[in-house]
Amino acid sequence: MTEPQPSSTSAPDHADQARSAGAVPLTQHIQRVLQRIRDFDRRRPLVWDLLFTAFFVVLALIDWGPGGWQVMAENAKLPPALTLCMALGLSLPLLWRRRTPMAVLAVMSAVALVNSLTGTMLQASLLTLFVLFNVALRRPLKTLWWASALVFLPYAASSIRDPAGAWDRDLVPALWYIALVALLGIAVRTRRDYTSSLMDRARQLEVERDQQAQLAAAAERTRIAREMHDIIGHNLSVITGLADGGAYAAKKNPERAGQALHAISTTSREALAELRRLLGVLRDDESGSAELAPQPGYADLNTLVDGVRSAGLPIRTDITGNPETYPEGLHLTVYRVVQEALTNILKHAGPGAQATVEVLYAPDGVRATVTDTGHPAANAPEGRGITGMRERTALYEGTLEAGPMPTGGWQVRLHLPAAVQKTEKSAQ
Repeated sequence: MTEPQPSSTSAPDHADQARSAGAVPLTQHIQRVLQRIRDFDRRRPLVWDLLFTAFFVVLALIDWGPGGWQVMAENAKLPPALTLCMALGLSLPLLWRRRTPMAVLAVMSAVALVNSLTGTMLQASLLTLFVLFNVALRRPLKTLWWASALVFLPYAASSIRDPAGAWDRDLVPALWYIALVALLGIAVRTRRDYTSSLMDRARQLEVERDQQAQLAAAAERTRIAREMHDIIGHNLSVITGLADGGAYAAKKNPERAGQALHAISTTSREALAELRRLLGVLRDDESGSAELAPQPGYADLNTLVDGVRSAGLPIRTDITGNPETYPEGLHLTVYRVVQEALTNILKHAGPGAQATVEVLYAPDGVRATVTDTGHPAANAPEGRGITGMRERTALYEGTLEAGPMPTGGWQVRLHLPAAVQKTEKSAQ
């Protein structure tokens, strides 16, 4: 019984995988080396230009020496001084190839033209291709046509001087050299510009990301400040009213003073509980979970009014309509506006004031009006409370009017249109 033979393709497959596995590190190594060269060139461009130019000057002088250019020259009896000047004229200008490439190319092409007309055939004439590459890399594309013509001129002169076989020997290779170098410069330039645009875009995205983060943080701080103001300000105002009433009642009716103290205790606990929930949401603690509770809405308006009424402010309420058709965010806005308006009455209306709260949930929108009969200070500036009410109203594209009435007292009028609310509810 014959044993199955291993597949003949397994060894080549392993070899291909090994070569493929080694290709990535080699590519990365080459990229790292090229990146180091670019970084060195970026930090010390003059040093790089000196090294680059010195290398090709040495090669040009070696070609100028004995046994060099004479091997290929059509006229090997030229004066050494002339050939030395041509060797240096074709290599030394490379030092300025990046700053003034067209001027350098004009000088080198003139020397290359003399090189072709005299039949010297110095190999340094090929260095004009480096300058052509720099023109394609750094100058407008229309300049590239003139640069290509300057590079091609010595080859054309050589074909005119020696027309025998010039097309195949001189012109066709020259055209290929010029085209390939020009295309290489354009390709490198395109990749460089594309990489630069990507880096600019990345920097712009980072800036926009930071700006969005700052805007989000500012909006969150504003929201937190608004919630803190609504929670603490309202409850402290109620506690202050209860304390004043309790101090007054303690002299004549100790039982009423005890009720006031009990109401202060209840209101304080509710304020602490709301504040604890708010801080629990803000705390960055992955091991625990924040204590959550529903946001107050239309069902809590009567409780809100009862709490303020217990602080000694007589309040008449009129809440009508169908609140079920509106989203929870709108109910929170109505609740906070009514809460802030009642808080302001407690703080500014003075003794003997009375308040009226009217809320209408109509098909075309929600209207809330809070009126008092107190006597606020004349020309009182808008505080954080009214600013917070306006910010909440703006979220639903509503309107809010707050100011004194001609007959005395103060009135806050809120209107939230139905169109925006229906859009929000449908999105939810």
